[in-house]
Amino acid sequence: MSTTLGFSGPAVCRVTGVTYRQLDYWARTELVTPSLVPATGSGSKRSYSYADLLEVKVIKKLLDSGVSLAKARQAVVCLRTDLGSSNLLIGETGSVLADDNGLIDLLRGGQGVFNIVGMGSVVKELDDALSAINE
Repeated sequence: MSTTLGFSGPAVCRVTGVTYRQLDYWARTELVTPSLVPATGSGSKRSYSYADLLEVKVIKKLLDSGVSLAKARQAVVCLRTDLGSSNLLIGETGSVLADDNGLIDLLRGGQGVFNIVGMGSVVKELDDALSAINE
């Protein structure tokens, strides 16, 4: 998938499953900002990159897994490394990023792992959703 292609806010919502209200809030609070064309005022058109879409999709997965928005916000800072090839372990008290160098505790206390989300599958889901809207 091209990493230079821009996506509008409504396209991001269709592909990732978040609402436009969520996306707008996340942009205004700088959780996920559109890296290609930021908002410049009321009525301006944002343009999100593929990497931005991936971040939105991962945050949505965290929220769907029961992680609070505050904890997802903490985790996303650490996740901005090589997101697509990582594994995310979601525990009762936090999230842990697994990579080739071992486990990195994103929230300093994530014990009791109960769910593993492979980031490769998130990338595939995102690519499949993009393909579906382009048909």
